Amino acid sequence: MADSDFFLAVELAGTGIHPASWRREDSRAEDLFTGGYWVDAITAAEKAGVDAVFVPDSFGLQPGGPGVARGRLDAVAIAARVTAATRRIGLLPQGAVTHTEPFHLAKAVQSLDFATLGRAGWEVTVSEGVEQARAFGRKGEQDARSLWHEADEAIEVVTRLWDSWEDDAEIRDVPTGRFIDRDKLHYIDFAGDNFSVKGPSITPRSPQGQSIVAVRASDEASTEVAVRRGDLIRFAAGDLDAARDRRTALRTAVCAAGREPDAVRVLLEVEVHLADSPVAARDEVAQLDRWAALTDTRDSLRHIGTPDTLRELLEAVEASGAADGVVLRPLAVPATVGRLAALDREPVSADTLRGRLGLPRPASRYAASTPNQEGTPS
Repeated sequence: MADSDFFLAVELAGTGIHPASWRREDSRAEDLFTGGYWVDAITAAEKAGVDAVFVPDSFGLQPGGPGVARGRLDAVAIAARVTAATRRIGLLPQGAVTHTEPFHLAKAVQSLDFATLGRAGWEVTVSEGVEQARAFGRKGEQDARSLWHEADEAIEVVTRLWDSWEDDAEIRDVPTGRFIDRDKLHYIDFAGDNFSVKGPSITPRSPQGQSIVAVRASDEASTEVAVRRGDLIRFAAGDLDAARDRRTALRTAVCAAGREPDAVRVLLEVEVHLADSPVAARDEVAQLDRWAALTDTRDSLRHIGTPDTLRELLEAVEASGAADGVVLRPLAVPATVGRLAALDREPVSADTLRGRLGLPRPASRYAASTPNQEGTPS
């Protein structure tokens, strides 16, 4: 595929999103909890010209009982592990806000942005269900509306913290002994229903200024937050016509929220399995379904085939205007990621993830404020 503005991402969910993917001989399930597994998968994606990887996370075990691969490593830690092994690919770990303080999330993603020289993002998630609530014991189970209202406030806190140091706050003036200009550090003074945070961050403003925020628009509550807050919005659709309608609706909602639609990228999710031939790909998925005793109840686009047929699908998505890019969700990670190089995709050259997305680096919202006793840390 030629150099294109069309964005290609891959979601790396353990050995794959299919619950029986760990049973394949090539699954590397025995390596799943090692750094090497993730380094190999993400560097293979980078070499294939993939623009970014999403790394799922949760505070709950995967559902499905003993027949499902269970357990997970921390997504931000995975992203940090692979930073030194990568040079171009964007890293977007999930970070749940329901039982995590936004100050901690802000610092973690800022640190990742420094480590990658501007390739970090954050996919915002929430912690549903009683199991995850009991794991922390601080509050009870919440409904979707409450969870995503809290997420909306958390994003506001995080993005304010990212702005709380102006770009030139570090002066490192040896003669005067001043490392920072305290007039360029700002209290964020956020008080909401779930958080009260004064700030500022303890981490300087990172290379992108604001790291990329991604939100999956999977229901009404998450969609409202996505159109208000997301730089990247992920969505699922059953076919390209439905995807085009959904993209139009999301862009309309972004505009209604007072934002510029062209400053947001809308990404279509595609479940995918690749093999050496279409017949082999279908047979392999049928075997996975037999192992898991699954019937097909999906409502998202699925592609079972070869790199050539996947290339045709990506070109069709781009030509139809159904999305600004695609998030591939491999049913079996090693099998599919190992074949992505055959797409012959030329990556777009950019120093940062924002640059790859064609999004400008925003100025700190506090940079033009007048320093005073209330707004500047002493």
